[in-house]
Amino acid sequence: MAVFLTPLVRWFAVNRGYVAVPRENRWHRRKTALLGGVSIFMAVNGAWSVMAFQLGWGQFGAPVLPMVLCGAAMFGLGLVDDLRQMAPQHKLAGQLIITSALIYFGFRLGWTQFDTLNLLLTILWLVGITNAFNLLDNMDGLAAGIAFLGAFFLALCLFLTPPFYLRDQTLLLSLCYAGAVLGFLIYNFNPAKIFMGDAGSLYIGFLLACLTVSGSSAKAAEQGFVHLVSVIGVPVMILFVPILDTAFVSFMRKLFHRRISQGGKDHSSHRMVAIGLTERKAVLVLYAFAAVSGGLAVAINYVGLGPGILLIGLYLLFVVFFWVYLGKVKVYPERSILADVESRSITPILVNFTYRKGILVVLLDAGMITIAYYSAYLLRFEGQVGTNFGIFLKSLPILLAAQIASFFLFGVYQSVWETVGLRDLIVFLKSITLGCVVTILFLLFVYRFESFSRAVFMIYWVIIFVMVSLSRLSSRILDEFVKSNKQNGDPVLIYGAGVGGQMVIREIESNPDLNLSIVGFIDDKSFLKGKRVKGYKVLGGIDDFESILIKYNVTEMIIAYKGIDSKKRKAIADVCEKIKVNVNIRQMKLIID
Repeated sequence: MAVFLTPLVRWFAVNRGYVAVPRENRWHRRKTALLGGVSIFMAVNGAWSVMAFQLGWGQFGAPVLPMVLCGAAMFGLGLVDDLRQMAPQHKLAGQLIITSALIYFGFRLGWTQFDTLNLLLTILWLVGITNAFNLLDNMDGLAAGIAFLGAFFLALCLFLTPPFYLRDQTLLLSLCYAGAVLGFLIYNFNPAKIFMGDAGSLYIGFLLACLTVSGSSAKAAEQGFVHLVSVIGVPVMILFVPILDTAFVSFMRKLFHRRISQGGKDHSSHRMVAIGLTERKAVLVLYAFAAVSGGLAVAINYVGLGPGILLIGLYLLFVVFFWVYLGKVKVYPERSILADVESRSITPILVNFTYRKGILVVLLDAGMITIAYYSAYLLRFEGQVGTNFGIFLKSLPILLAAQIASFFLFGVYQSVWETVGLRDLIVFLKSITLGCVVTILFLLFVYRFESFSRAVFMIYWVIIFVMVSLSRLSSRILDEFVKSNKQNGDPVLIYGAGVGGQMVIREIESNPDLNLSIVGFIDDKSFLKGKRVKGYKVLGGIDDFESILIKYNVTEMIIAYKGIDSKKRKAIADVCEKIKVNVNIRQMKLIID
């Protein structure tokens, strides 16, 4: 239905002047129709109403009617904001009123045994997710795509879950929601023909927040820890990307003395574009994170609590490394809290203590050690830790102490992640080996190694080495990923694939002000043709220069060695003159003053 409604809404918005005008603190650069949320709202409610009456209104319509009506109120609030520009505090007040109305009709989370705390968590969840989608709507197709993936994985979870209160009703509404958002996404994906506006972002955020926890037991906390983890973990993982992006932006704005409500081009998607990804690739990367999160939400009920938490832990480690990398991207003109060495405010003191003293890295290592050790138990006992879990808990503190102490002893915490190389990996290997040996000797001396498995420590040794190495290499790995996707800059050809050429590569990659994009090398050594140096292909020799210029539209050439003779210089100039191409030829020079 949204596929047919969206073009009509777009026509109406353009003709009535309801368009988003480009602004300094907004991402889009051309006028784009608003009111796309109208088509989403009409498609969801139209499809749901028809299906509810077809299947039986009393069973499929009436039980979720309060949710649908409050969703309509949230849509109306957003529509007023699109048309009249409401103040943020007034918009928040409206959201609280609508959320309170839904709570009055009986919608309430049961995540704890305290009714008052459950009430506050319900308000926080609904208002928080609503505004998270409002903030996430910052790039073409982003909010709509994440909403579709969330609804899709929610529907899949509901379909695979045994029947419970409101399951079928929630499944029906989720499918209508997913179809409407997908239909709108066809017109909203880059380059967007229409924006959903606040009417759309507030509506899809609020309704999806309701759907993810609809029908959950009001006494989930009383049904055991495993059930509670599942009840909380599934909606959090389904909505992980909007939650993460909102938390990340809020933290970074606080870090740079900016108001959290202040708009800007500092979201995760904007930072990905800043490091060289196209808008489409940035959005697709966030789609991938949402898909993995949704997949984990589905898997958590089937792989068991232990393996499920392990998978989520590994995923969260990768998320930490990636978003720390994004956090290093410069997007603010202000100085960060980290620069306020003399500040007496509690936030700068805490941030400086954890960041400058390396506390965060130690905590990260503690998490990796725990995950690696538990993974070793799962692999050794084929996924059934069982009675060995007590042994794991008994020995984990010993391993943590020994391993972190060995890291300090070998200077692991003195290494700079951006420059980690082979020598550092050898140091990691030595420190991990020492930590394992000390732990084994302690267990042998105190417990005579009874009930402990040697194979567990061998598996752990391999896993933790891989994890520590990848964590320290994460910056370089992500740099390579970014470079491989970066297409900005004037195409430059490097003459000479030796040490000089490699130095040129490093300078170009680390200096964006040069605005150069490397197409490859040419080199006089014929045996290098077709090979790769630092990830870039040797395209041929001086005889292939003409075809390379034409194929890659080269506008810059850097000669990376000083032994070039006048004959070769003349050959290069003759080729450029022959094909009438203006190539700026430069000579690399190393100056040590």
